Amino acid sequence: MKHFLRMLIQVCLFFYCKFLWRCLKFVMRKLTGRCELQRICYNTKPGASRTMKIETSLRDSKSKLLQTSVSVHPDAIEKTIEDIMELKKINPDINPQLGISLQACLLQIVGYRNLIADVEKLRREPYDSDNPQHEEMLLQLWKFLKPNTPLESRISKQWCEIGFQGDDPKTDFRGMGLLGLYNLQYFAERDAAAAQQVLSDSLHPKCSKFSKAEWEKKRMDKAIGYSFAIVGINITDLAYNLLVSGALKTHFYNIAPEAPTLSHFQQTFCYLMHEFHKFWIEEDPMDIMEFNRVREKFRKRIIKQLQNPDMALCPHFAASEGLINM
Repeated sequence: MKHFLRMLIQVCLFFYCKFLWRCLKFVMRKLTGRCELQRICYNTKPGASRTMKIETSLRDSKSKLLQTSVSVHPDAIEKTIEDIMELKKINPDINPQLGISLQACLLQIVGYRNLIADVEKLRREPYDSDNPQHEEMLLQLWKFLKPNTPLESRISKQWCEIGFQGDDPKTDFRGMGLLGLYNLQYFAERDAAAAQQVLSDSLHPKCSKFSKAEWEKKRMDKAIGYSFAIVGINITDLAYNLLVSGALKTHFYNIAPEAPTLSHFQQTFCYLMHEFHKFWIEEDPMDIMEFNRVREKFRKRIIKQLQNPDMALCPHFAASEGLINM
């Protein structure tokens, strides 16, 4: 009975707060002469703060048009904005900036949803050794990471040298499908020097070329390495979950002036790989069995950073030179 009463009170409070919110919006419109969308666009700076407020306003609206606007096709965004302006009785000639601001926000919102679909499609596609394109990508990964060392055969223990678990990497892609391979190849190709350095450090952490003085200062004589490719697939899983949960909205809405794309996601993966490598060195784990602890601590740090609406995971390497900070 107590449980039922508690639920009843919670439901009543929900509808009461919703009613009060609608009343407040009505009063604000009468006082300012502007609807909520106008107030957000005119009073909030561009980027995640504005786009996330617009997204919440549209999603929670009682209007079906506004609710569905966050999931329209990109080609229909311009027409959708015209319909919203008409519904809200806003003259586009008097308020030209509103249409431009709404378009930018909707491009980001719809683009984020489409990006999740694109990433999910790659994740669900298994690696197929009979697919020439898949095989070519895998061989390219080896060439980018080990340019001076020929691969003796497709099935080879050499794959362990770049962090795979056995003589055939295809079995390691089961969790993340092609997405893991796409990300690893992107990192190895677009930022070859950094990727090769991280690989080298993962194999020989005591001989790392990163901050030798700092290593001596911290007495990292017990530093241990990790499997580069396996960690890359694991960080792909982290990036995927950050994307699907919506945590990466802050980052993408701040760095992508329009729709975030697969390239933005891959650049974010590169950043996470780079930062995890530094974090692993800082944590100086006793052995590889501490990987899950270190990864979880790293995940919490990234999530905390992304809770700041002004946050952009500021990439600082070649793969991210195309990003535009709004």
